[in-house]
Amino acid sequence: MVDAAGIEKLVGNVAETIRRLERGEQRPTVARNASTVILARDGEHGLEIYLLRRAASMSFAAGAFVYPGGSVDERDCDLADGAWVGPPPAQWARTLSSSEAVARELVCAAVRETFEESGVLLVGPDAERVVEDLSGADWEADRLALLDRSVSMAELLTRRGLVLRADLLFAWAHWITPDVETRRFDTRFFLAALPDGQRTRNVGGEADQVAWVRPGEAVAASERGEMLLMPPTLTTLRELAGFASVANLLAVARTRDVVTVHPKLIIDDNGKVAFLTPDDPRYPGSLPG
Repeated sequence: MVDAAGIEKLVGNVAETIRRLERGEQRPTVARNASTVILARDGEHGLEIYLLRRAASMSFAAGAFVYPGGSVDERDCDLADGAWVGPPPAQWARTLSSSEAVARELVCAAVRETFEESGVLLVGPDAERVVEDLSGADWEADRLALLDRSVSMAELLTRRGLVLRADLLFAWAHWITPDVETRRFDTRFFLAALPDGQRTRNVGGEADQVAWVRPGEAVAASERGEMLLMPPTLTTLRELAGFASVANLLAVARTRDVVTVHPKLIIDDNGKVAFLTPDDPRYPGSLPG
């Protein structure tokens, strides 16, 4: 369970919204499909994960450390079959429990958002290679064009003669924003290793700070109140803390079953806001014992 103070810092005063939903006076906002990518590398002291802190000016989760990611763009489904290598959309659809069209969008969004928010691009000239040097002004112009939606990922790949490397992504988790939020996301969490020859960059925009951190250290910082982490980020970092290296992590990711987590916020018997996940016996619809 997440404490009420932590939840309210992230989503505001939700008690009245909870009551309206319970009385049927309000319907939940429809959750938008979104992708986020847990970018991993081997650091000097073990596995490290890339996090960015959302700027204080952001209307959603301001000040929270998150992974690169965001909503699906309607053009993310435009990617031609020839511009895609690795597991096909039909296979991803089974992994993600989605339609084939949505799976295509989610994978493309994962690649696009990672480039937009970290400068890392999971594409290559063919199924064996990945682009390496992204330091040029032309690549920065492409990143900015993706950001302002003047160019789609499909158009960028076609112009540069590149293919999306879907084999570099692995499904890790699936979280749906609680019903009380006005901005809701149906988010697939992907895992990817930092490609050889590429480096992350502080590209600004929605983030005011970026860092490579060891998962266990980020969890400890959160518990000390030094790092604000949203529940999905905190949960996944706790899961990652047990892995010693990227290779160790990817070996598990290849066969991992993705479980959907749709947290609920309730007002408990003490009148406090409680954040519940499906493994909590108080979760609505849970069977006793």
